[in-house]
Amino acid sequence: MTCRVVHLTSVHYAFDTRIYHRECKSLALAGYDVMLIAPYTDGNQSQNCFKLKTVKAPSNRCQRFTRTIWAVYQAAVRENADIYHFHDPELIPIGVLLKMKGKRVIYDVHEDYKGTMVGKKWLPWGLHILASLAVMVCEKTLSLACDRVVAATPAIARNFRPAQTRLVQNYPWLYELSSPNSFPYEQRDAIVAYVGWLDDSRGMREMTQAIELAAKEIPVKLVIGGKVRGGGRSDFENDGPNELVEYLGFLDRSQVKELIARSRIGIVTFLSSANHQEAQPTKLFEYMSGALPVIASDFPVYRKIVETAKCGMLVNPRDPSAIAEAIKYLIKNPAQAAEMGRNGQRAIAEKFNWEREAESLLAMYAELQPDH
Repeated sequence: MTCRVVHLTSVHYAFDTRIYHRECKSLALAGYDVMLIAPYTDGNQSQNCFKLKTVKAPSNRCQRFTRTIWAVYQAAVRENADIYHFHDPELIPIGVLLKMKGKRVIYDVHEDYKGTMVGKKWLPWGLHILASLAVMVCEKTLSLACDRVVAATPAIARNFRPAQTRLVQNYPWLYELSSPNSFPYEQRDAIVAYVGWLDDSRGMREMTQAIELAAKEIPVKLVIGGKVRGGGRSDFENDGPNELVEYLGFLDRSQVKELIARSRIGIVTFLSSANHQEAQPTKLFEYMSGALPVIASDFPVYRKIVETAKCGMLVNPRDPSAIAEAIKYLIKNPAQAAEMGRNGQRAIAEKFNWEREAESLLAMYAELQPDH
């Protein structure tokens, strides 16, 4: 009998890259009967040989912590699956309830959530450290009820019991973002691409200031594909049109591929925080996959990747002039920049690809098969 698997999220977009495009797709291709339950507004769909069941998206955080979580749990119970795989710390109590029903349960940890609490602006002043400690205690205790914990990075894996934890890193599919129809590198417009969520903590202000500095010497433009949190869009639009910054809004995977194919540089200059310093940003690997040279924050984890692959330049993310100098160098030296891009793409093929990580995911699922 085919093993039935349900993935659960109350936070992530239904078409989240890790959940939808990588994990669910890989499990479906391996023969599992897969369903994803997630907030969305356009009804249920069958995608990539797996099913998508939606619950009503919340309109605010209070609804998410109450109505949405309950709706996700009710939908999960109705499916009566063999394995439940959830993706948000707020769903840990739901995971415990499912475990009490005799189900196999997996907690997929995308980020260092105790670290993210420190930067949450919606928390009242003075409660950030308390919230961080609460998340840490909750994760460490309640996650013990889970059969497995999946960690997206080695740093996250260190927070959980080794015997229980499996590392499945968030690398791109080998050929998803490399386009045979890409413009020759030297003929591309001078575009610096940023893909993903963007706010002040991810260097929005510094990137914008760097583009303005670089544009005084060279023609260059910052193109943002993703969502901007918390009203930040006005910050880079300067309360009016800004010819140096183009905001495309949310992009699907084909649109991300198209943006990378016409850009000269991929940028990921997150500011220093406990979560960012230990992270492995998905966008860094996606730029590399599309043969873009990268400009990245000079953090130890980023440095190891970029210097080993020889795929870009490292900068102080709080120094717009340093970011601008890196932009100018790569635009003025297209041969060297193109070589960095090829180096990055080679590193993806040899090491940083989802095909390898999918093997780890499937090996973990084999451990949890009902007949084991």
